[in-house]
Amino acid sequence: MSIQIAALNSGSNGNCYYVGTREDAVLIDAGLSCRETERRMQRLGLSWDRVRALFISHEHNDHITGLTAIGRKYGIPIYLTQGTLQQLPVPIERVETRIFRAPFTEKAGSLSVTAFAKYHDAAEPVSFVVSAQGVNVGVFTDLGHACKELTHYFRQCQAAILESNYCEDMLTNGSYPESLKRRIRGNKGHLSNDQALALFLSHRHPQLQHLVLGHLSQHNNTMDKVRDLFTAKAGTTQITVASRHRESELIELKLQESAPSLRINGKPKVVQGKLF
Repeated sequence: MSIQIAALNSGSNGNCYYVGTREDAVLIDAGLSCRETERRMQRLGLSWDRVRALFISHEHNDHITGLTAIGRKYGIPIYLTQGTLQQLPVPIERVETRIFRAPFTEKAGSLSVTAFAKYHDAAEPVSFVVSAQGVNVGVFTDLGHACKELTHYFRQCQAAILESNYCEDMLTNGSYPESLKRRIRGNKGHLSNDQALALFLSHRHPQLQHLVLGHLSQHNNTMDKVRDLFTAKAGTTQITVASRHRESELIELKLQESAPSLRINGKPKVVQGKLF
């Protein structure tokens, strides 16, 4: 038995991540159109019959483009915070939404999905950890900084998708206006390559099997820079750099017979469901 992970797309042009077993799966964010999400899942041999829910991290367009179409076509519940719902730039019609407040944990078939608050320039943003039979997979992007909550959950993951958004030198010497550079570097902006590497080196789980680096800036980073930086210090952790143009390979990790459950900070909140 294994858990499968794929970045269907990762970048400011769209973010969508698949995590699942042979029986159950979830999507984290829906930044691609429904049709393009279907194409990429089909190329990886992934079935929609397994998808139990869609979890949304925040309301920015690159995370919600396909939300309504996916929710309507497949009838799966959409989980998001109240702040995200209120700031959605697209209408929701005939979609089952389930509103939660972090920290939050929900079962999705055999999977358990935990949400926790993060720092980003959005209304009520969250990150997620998907757990199955002793394996925790983190989906950590759009991060202003490596806060205590992030490090708490990152160190419990056997696999993670982690933002490595920009190269500091490229951003400094690039053409972006100073106001945008400050926003990107800010407490609610994005993680640089060096910040992501520091998190990895200081807080990785002893059995961190796979690290996917994602949400790379189109103008202030390159896949080669990120790959070279992390591979040199990866040790036994396998490194993948996610593309902003196509899906990643399908990553498989073996599930464990027994392992400590995910330690959650705070008391999980109750979810409220509503059909829009």
